[in-house]
Amino acid sequence: MKLLDPVTFMMNRLKYPQKFALISFIFLLPLGLVMYFLSSEIQGRVDFAKKERLGNQYLRPLHHLSTKIPRLRLLQQDTFNQTSYANETSQLQAQIESGLQDLESIDRSGGAQLHTTEKLQALKQTWKQLQQGQKNWSPESKTVFYEMMFSQIEQIRTEVGDRSNLILDPDLDSYYLMDAILLTLPKMQRTLENAQSISQEVSIQGSATALQRFQLTTLLGSLKTTNEELKRNLKAAFNSTSLSSLRLNLTEPLKIYTEGIDQYIKFTGRSLADNTPVPAEASISAIDQNLAANSKLWTQTIDELDRLLQIRIDGFMQRLIFVLTFASVLLAIASYLFAAFYRGTMETVSALSAASRSMVDGTMTGKVKLNSRDELAEVVDSFNNVAAALVEANQEITVLNDRLQSENQRMSAELEVTRRLQQMILPKEEELLLVAGLDIAGFMQPAAEVGGDYYDVLQHEGRVKIGIGDVTGHGLESGVVMIMAQTAVRALLSNGETDSVKLMNTVNQLLYDNTRRMSSHKSMTLVLLDYEAGLLRLSGQHEEVIIVRSDGKVELIDTFDL
Repeated sequence: MKLLDPVTFMMNRLKYPQKFALISFIFLLPLGLVMYFLSSEIQGRVDFAKKERLGNQYLRPLHHLSTKIPRLRLLQQDTFNQTSYANETSQLQAQIESGLQDLESIDRSGGAQLHTTEKLQALKQTWKQLQQGQKNWSPESKTVFYEMMFSQIEQIRTEVGDRSNLILDPDLDSYYLMDAILLTLPKMQRTLENAQSISQEVSIQGSATALQRFQLTTLLGSLKTTNEELKRNLKAAFNSTSLSSLRLNLTEPLKIYTEGIDQYIKFTGRSLADNTPVPAEASISAIDQNLAANSKLWTQTIDELDRLLQIRIDGFMQRLIFVLTFASVLLAIASYLFAAFYRGTMETVSALSAASRSMVDGTMTGKVKLNSRDELAEVVDSFNNVAAALVEANQEITVLNDRLQSENQRMSAELEVTRRLQQMILPKEEELLLVAGLDIAGFMQPAAEVGGDYYDVLQHEGRVKIGIGDVTGHGLESGVVMIMAQTAVRALLSNGETDSVKLMNTVNQLLYDNTRRMSSHKSMTLVLLDYEAGLLRLSGQHEEVIIVRSDGKVELIDTFDL
């Protein structure tokens, strides 16, 4: 388990609040990242769908323009009936102006996202030039500008489809609806408008040229192919959607439109195949009806697409709210449990800390009680057992302390008596003053109540004998040995023992016998200085003797070999 050693080392040096804070941070960090990325993913899909709806919003006035401009061109092609079309022409121009204003209004809010502003300005400029040259330009010049406007509208539609994510729609139902409003229906509208323009030319001419018949044949083939594609794609959308209203709302307008296209292709194609005159007036009328059906189907389709996108956005938002709510509830529960766990742990720690202080103070009266059954409860049980044992031991120690205190008081009294005895047997100042020929001063301060230091000055028959000694250690035994040594030396000198060797041997034997009787291991160093008529003799052993001569010279005499 060496892998855990560094972490264990670190955690053991943190307090519980720091441990909980660290664990909480490590737990919340990945959870926060997961929630952030999940929320970002869902929000990204919401933004994706909202941008598609922005594209739909832009396509509505654009579609309005794409239906009015071809109609205006068709009316201006019929130079023979300009007067009768004057009111309708004015209305169309006003509607086109209004549509351009609607586009500009939407472009101000969404043009930066869709990148359509520059193309819209080019479309407005082309329309302005067309309006300015209406009276002076030839039909061919007008046709060039109309075709330019058609191309610019198609460019804007393509840009909107690309930039608004419509072309990238991920669901089959909404994808096929997008394909219908962005590609298929506008393409069929443009094909019908071209066919109507040719039919009007045929109506004015009275008969169709070979080129016009070829052009109509090509347009019919394209129209048939696109019509079948529209049926197939919307059928796939109906089959793949979960929205039942989609089939219900689009089936009838789709049927009306596609059947109208089939009928127009059938009767016009028959004339072209039989090489009979093309029924121009009937074709124009049929195309008008199909263009109206195309516009109606386009409007209903984009409405359904908007509804699907809104349902998708609502679903994503509900999912986001559910995820955030679920995560918040779980986090709240986890925080609640974590706080309760933290509180329980800290209460246990506080109880143990208070109990330990009470134990130290000697005021602990009962066990630490907890309601938990976890590992900390086992720790508390162990603590209670130890505490009970310590309390019992503390009581015994208290009794022993009381006894020891009494014993100490008794021993202190005994030591005080011994100390006083030591002080009493030391040479007095008046005794030292009576020593002839020498100035002697002495002082003793024991490190404890009773020490083992010894000195004495004796004068007998003109001789001065100075004894200096030191018993090992301090205390009663050392003091007793010192008193025995002092008594023995004085007794021998008083009995006339002047031989230093005999005196030392006698004192040594006496002290040895007495310490054995006392079961003591004390020992003592002892040196005797004999002074007589200016002669100084040393016997025994102690620290070095220091001699300071009158000229200031200092000499040391080592007593080790005496």
